[in-house]
Amino acid sequence: MTECPFVIRILDFGFFRLRSIVGGMSIVLIGYRGSGKTTVGRLLAKRLGKPFVDCDEVIVAREGKSIREIFLTRGEEAFRKAEMEAISDLASGADCVIALGGGAIIREQNRRALAGHKIVYLRCEPEELLRRIKADPATSDNRPNLTSLGGGIEEIQSLLRQREPIYRAAMSAELDVTHLTPLEVAEQLEHLIM
Repeated sequence: MTECPFVIRILDFGFFRLRSIVGGMSIVLIGYRGSGKTTVGRLLAKRLGKPFVDCDEVIVAREGKSIREIFLTRGEEAFRKAEMEAISDLASGADCVIALGGGAIIREQNRRALAGHKIVYLRCEPEELLRRIKADPATSDNRPNLTSLGGGIEEIQSLLRQREPIYRAAMSAELDVTHLTPLEVAEQLEHLIM
C-alpha cells in the first residue's frame, strides 16, 4: 500500500475555508447550479495555462442530447450513469480544470474517482443562485428542475441542505462567491492554488 502524498489541515480565513493540500493533479470546481463553475473554470484554466473541461458538456457531446432531454427521455439514473463515466475518464486524464454538475459529487463513486484532485467548493447564497439561474437563459433551456418544488428558492434551499455537507466533506477548499465577479473568483482561486 502506498502512502497518501497529501497533507491536510483546515484553515479558516472567514472569506474562505481551506484544507491545505500538498500534491494533487486537476482542479475540480463543485457547487450548486449558478455558482459559476463553468465561467470561473474557463477563466482559471486560462490563468493557470491548463485545459478546461466542463463535465456536463462532455456528457451532452457523448449523448447527443441536452441534459434536460436526457432527463426527460431516459431519466435521471441514465444521466447519472453517463456522468459517472465522464468523471471516471476526466479523473484519470490530464491535469486540467474541471467543472462538475451540481449533483455530481453526491455519488460516492464520483468522490472516489476524484480522490487526489484539488476540489474547490464555490459556495453561494440561495437568493443569489436563484438570481443567476433566472438571468441565464441556457439554464432553463438545458437544465431540468430537480425536485417537485419547481426550481425556485425552495428547491435551491432544499437541495443545498442535502448537498452542502457532502460538498464540504469532499472539498479541499471553499470560496464564498456570492458577492464576487467570475474574474475575482478566478483571481482568488489562482492565489489559493499557487
